[in-house]
Amino acid sequence: MTGELLKVDELVVEIGGRRVVDGVSLQVAEGGRLGIIGESGSGKTLTALSIVGLAPDTATVSGRVRFEGVDLLGRPDQEVAELRGDRIAMVFQDPRTSLNPVMRIGRQISEPLRLHRGVHRRAAAVAAEELCNRVGLPDPDRIVRAYPHQLSGGQRQRVGIAIALACRPALLIADEPTTALDVTVQAEVMALLRQLVVEDDTALMFISHDVALVSGVVDDVIVMRDGHILERGAALDVAGRPQHPYTRQLLDAARRTSWSESDATALEDLR
Repeated sequence: MTGELLKVDELVVEIGGRRVVDGVSLQVAEGGRLGIIGESGSGKTLTALSIVGLAPDTATVSGRVRFEGVDLLGRPDQEVAELRGDRIAMVFQDPRTSLNPVMRIGRQISEPLRLHRGVHRRAAAVAAEELCNRVGLPDPDRIVRAYPHQLSGGQRQRVGIAIALACRPALLIADEPTTALDVTVQAEVMALLRQLVVEDDTALMFISHDVALVSGVVDDVIVMRDGHILERGAALDVAGRPQHPYTRQLLDAARRTSWSESDATALEDLR
């Protein structure tokens, strides 16, 4: 890690007169790994969306968001859009909604290269197959010609990762990318993300409700609830010695869920 890549100061997001994100400050260094933890409705996803200019139209966003030294808040939408998919990319929770159902996979993967890097269509198509291979998709020649509904959930999420990493962004934001997957595929996707961000020295912001899951892939975490940060620190410290009662609740819930999933898998294997 070297310099500061992203710095957020006192981010406030208001919707309908209510502060759903209230004074959030965080930073990510070049090549750094930050986890944002919290249950549904804690404000973690809205924080990430506000950083990249994707907050709902009904939201009022204030504070300061500096990326590579440039303040993003208040800049024209077109300028921020040029960063998305290029210098900043996102992997979303459910690829069924983030992928275009009527567009072939190869075109979706190659689109960032054509849009942001001006890569010729034929070269972009070749790059799409290479990206499929890089994220572990079988038979890339078939995958690029397929539509999203013809792939499994795990394969669709790998496609989402390929799209996000196509332009080798400086920052990857992964928003609950394994929630819709079963426990075995979840582990595979997590291992893939760890491998790829290390290979590209990409900074990572990983959003999840699972402290234990995130601690295996990030260096530092912040814990959010009701739009506020309740705890922050090194990932292993927070996971091993949580200070706030809410963090302890999240850890207990994660352990119960992990036990239930493992137990269910074992029972299924016996049938």
